[in-house]
Amino acid sequence: MSTDYDVLVVGSGFGGSVAALRLAEKGYRVGVLEAGKRWRPRDFPSSNWRLRKALWFPRLGMRGIQRLSLLDDVLVLAGSGVGGGSLVYANTLLEPDDAFYGDPQWGHITDWKRELAPYYDRARRMLGAVEADATTASDAVIREVARRFDAEDTFRPTTIGVYRGEPGRPVPDPYFGGAGPERVGCTACGACMVGCRVGAKNTLDRNYLHLAEGLGADVHAEHEVVDLRRDGATWTVETRRPGAWIRRRPRAFTARHVVMAAGALGTTRLLLRLRDEGRLPGISPTLGHLVRTNSESIVGAIARSTDTDYSRGVAITSSFHPDPDTRIEPVRYPPGSNVMGLLATILVDGDGRLPQWVRFLGQVLRHPVRFLRSLSVRHWSERGVIVLAMQSRDNSIRLERRRRRLRTRPGHGEPAPRWLPVANRAAREAAEVVDGDPAGSINESMLGIPVTAHILGGAVVSSDERTGVIDPYHRVWGEPGLHVVDGAAVAANLGANPSLTITAMAERAMAMWPNAGDDDPRPDQAEPYRAIEPVAPRREAAPIPDLLGPAPPS
Repeated sequence: MSTDYDVLVVGSGFGGSVAALRLAEKGYRVGVLEAGKRWRPRDFPSSNWRLRKALWFPRLGMRGIQRLSLLDDVLVLAGSGVGGGSLVYANTLLEPDDAFYGDPQWGHITDWKRELAPYYDRARRMLGAVEADATTASDAVIREVARRFDAEDTFRPTTIGVYRGEPGRPVPDPYFGGAGPERVGCTACGACMVGCRVGAKNTLDRNYLHLAEGLGADVHAEHEVVDLRRDGATWTVETRRPGAWIRRRPRAFTARHVVMAAGALGTTRLLLRLRDEGRLPGISPTLGHLVRTNSESIVGAIARSTDTDYSRGVAITSSFHPDPDTRIEPVRYPPGSNVMGLLATILVDGDGRLPQWVRFLGQVLRHPVRFLRSLSVRHWSERGVIVLAMQSRDNSIRLERRRRRLRTRPGHGEPAPRWLPVANRAAREAAEVVDGDPAGSINESMLGIPVTAHILGGAVVSSDERTGVIDPYHRVWGEPGLHVVDGAAVAANLGANPSLTITAMAERAMAMWPNAGDDDPRPDQAEPYRAIEPVAPRREAAPIPDLLGPAPPS
């Protein structure tokens, strides 16, 4: 494969995959650099107890699809591999709450809801959005919890990116050259977040990346970007095999444009290091200043018996709004995939003046039997209803590098929540419904450090370099040829799963690029923002209907 490209895309998740396809359609020679492996359905672990395939700690020989990053204020769950977060996400494709579009960080620039609307439609089509079956046992629990919040009228099935087909009926998969029964309709096994072994999940390697490679884009798996520097109009990107102690396989790539799409944490971490080491002297000083946790908390309820199996179904199938700012969803893992249960413990509120660990110890002493039950992960996935709460409130943390480590501290707006009272109440109500115990993550209950699967921001859209890192066309202020097109660009908490929004924002950004060799219709960065018409590509890749599924209802 070549090392010289028009555009290098760093990362292959929802932003990077869109960039790869749309720029290939516009005639650019595109290379994609991905730290993780390439996966086929049969390669995914049968259980997340198979740690080498489930978790991403490459220095320990673990090259799986789930990344865990513990920071000062949050534990971040993210994805790894060709297809990025789509390999491990819960397939959930939702538009954000209205507060997202008008957030003070970017709401004054344009009418974002109007501008993004056609790109949400395109993203839903490309990701094969369909309505989930919200009749599972977990949905019944969440519906009852919604009733107890006097919010049953807000209970809805989610929209998901899953090929339903005929369950268990194999069809040829174009990604593998049409050879063999690699893809079947969804079997409702609950394994979406472990890796779909039947190929029913519409991961990015089955749509955007598949089509991009068909147009000549090169995907370089197991190439971790370790350096980036500009020499005039050309960028040099250096990579190595991630986590390797020997045979690091260093390579250098060159391009006129670099699109950063390594996820909010990966992109911001790399840009911070390059700025601190003098590689990016022109980048905005606001880099890392506005990082969102989606105002998120992950708690749950664990039944004491196995009479009901809560693991059946797609990973997330429904949601409700206990208040206008909050969305709550039930989440599941498949039978036997109980590793995440090791992070669960008794539920502890965060109120009061006492340190969190003291409150935790007090709850252990008050409820010793409940605490002992929380130590068991036997049939945890079948007995558990994970409760994911997300909010669209204006709070944030700040990322910075200290002594070569990524650290966090309070950011703009309200302090990012260390616990959500509404989430803890939902967990307790769910525990009553399932005749079980409410549960929290051990880092939140003991340390006041919540879990998020939806870290956002760090290099956000802004009207000028004093208030953000990229302009409204996703070009980095003061660094020609450098772009950010992933969750790092998202300026506000969504109150919803962000995958559809990241895809739609990337679609919009790529629509404004010129075709290769043509004049750029986007204004100079010194000029005010103006909406421009999308540039039609020279050669448009045809979607694959039997991969993407039917269009969602209007």
